[in-house]
Amino acid sequence: MSIPASATVAPERVRMLAGEAELVCVWRNELGGLTFRATSPGAQARFIKWGPRNAETSMRDEAERMRWARRWTTVPRVIDQGEDAVHEWLVTAAIEADSAVAPQWVARPEVAVPAIGRALRRLHDALPADSCPWSWNVRDRLENAARRGIVVPEHLRDAPPIDVAVVCHGDACCPNTLIAADGTGIAHVDLAALGVADRWADIAVASMSTEWNYGPGWEDTLIDAYGVAPDRERLAYYRDLWNAT
Repeated sequence: MSIPASATVAPERVRMLAGEAELVCVWRNELGGLTFRATSPGAQARFIKWGPRNAETSMRDEAERMRWARRWTTVPRVIDQGEDAVHEWLVTAAIEADSAVAPQWVARPEVAVPAIGRALRRLHDALPADSCPWSWNVRDRLENAARRGIVVPEHLRDAPPIDVAVVCHGDACCPNTLIAADGTGIAHVDLAALGVADRWADIAVASMSTEWNYGPGWEDTLIDAYGVAPDRERLAYYRDLWNAT
């Protein structure tokens, strides 16, 4: 994933959804998906996410999960969602915060990394696992990988016992936490895989992604901010599962 060049041309569907709003492309993912910020004078900013349909997750899934999660935690409000035979799109209201990998936070990992850890713990504490209609457990993830033709190493079929079952984010990498100007992690985005799983499935990925975004040495800082001691066995397992699937 990367921040694209400012000259990225908006697809026709994005232009239609934006109307007269000014568009700035703020994100590009590995599948070719693009996210644009749409701004108009006197109106709340919006984000328009557009990309190819894929077999792993969908923006329809994401919209459904965001509407559910908003009852207990801060996630963007869904304005519109749709798809055609090839592409899909999602329009959400902007939140007054920036991604944890915005330049000002990459320059201050001592603020950003603890903010991500604390925000992840609040997400896990807020969402009710007993009434969540979705799963992100190991069995379901392995079945999803098999449907996509991915051969998973045999040792990953033997998962550690669940520590604490929570509603996991499903893609808790650092860019998906939004941090307010005061350094507080206040919201989450990219919730298409949200579902019940062991909390270490999220903690492992969130802490692993600190090295990609801030450099080495920050993994345990995030875990400490989350409020637990590192569980090396579960960290290793869930990182391997993430990389394999």
